[in-house]
Amino acid sequence: MAKAKIGLALGGGAARGWAHIGVLKALDEAGIKPDIIAGTSIGAVVGACHAAGHLDALEEFARELTRRRIFGYLDFNFAGTALINGQRLCERLERQLGELHIEELDRHFTAVATELGSGHEIWLSRGRLADAVRASYALPGIFRPVKINGRWLFDGALVNPIPVSVCRAHGARYVIAVNLNFDICGRGTIVPHLEPDMEAEEQPEPAGKNGSGMRSLLKRQLLGKSEATPGISTVMVEAFNIVQDRIARSRLAGDPPDAMINLRLSDIGLFDFHRADELIRRGEEATKRHLAEMQREIDARRIAPGAHTGVPTLA
Repeated sequence: MAKAKIGLALGGGAARGWAHIGVLKALDEAGIKPDIIAGTSIGAVVGACHAAGHLDALEEFARELTRRRIFGYLDFNFAGTALINGQRLCERLERQLGELHIEELDRHFTAVATELGSGHEIWLSRGRLADAVRASYALPGIFRPVKINGRWLFDGALVNPIPVSVCRAHGARYVIAVNLNFDICGRGTIVPHLEPDMEAEEQPEPAGKNGSGMRSLLKRQLLGKSEATPGISTVMVEAFNIVQDRIARSRLAGDPPDAMINLRLSDIGLFDFHRADELIRRGEEATKRHLAEMQREIDARRIAPGAHTGVPTLA
């Protein structure tokens, strides 16, 4: 019998999304290769790079990130719709994905975004891959929305945080979902302040010179000075996390995956992009613990494609 199509739904979660790299590496080593990939936010970033054959390059980039390098990619916006323009990240993404279009990929890929104004869920399954990814990770208030085909789009986690339904709609018979925020709500996700070594590395910048004083202010506002005084981004992202968690629970209850990999990453800050080594390892470990169970389920679908064997929760 023909192999059942496998779908992979990669959820949002900012820096925690580097764990998706570990999940994909473990699945690939086990010979479980998704035919359909749907990603939201950072899930779209990792999923797109995997579908384009650039996961190794993304892993190398992630492992080389330091706090200083992260700040180098943040082109702060002094006036407009978001704190960060995102042009430097866009340039880095385009160096990775170039002019590649989604239709040119060797497997089906969809990035999920939200339309500004209407709140409609938008599935980006055609067009420039880099543009689709940018729209999917445009966190409201942090990154500027992206205009595609006359629509202003931003982070898809507001409408479909873990896009199982997208995989189903495109023909997946077995869907693996990855939840980066399983233990987030109720624990708090205060973005940590600059550590002493980071503060010592940065030289004070005089206000008024090329806007450097404003940049320093924005950095402090983004990161916060302590857990008692969260920065702007902490407040915004905390509120976003609560909404995302409630939506994810509702969506998954109505359309559950066949296997759910729940990652416990509440100790990882949303902007801890410099912790890729740890996150990739944890993604691999969480996946490897349940590979045998997933393989049995996939084999069962091949033998009896009409059967439903339940929804194992992999935590």
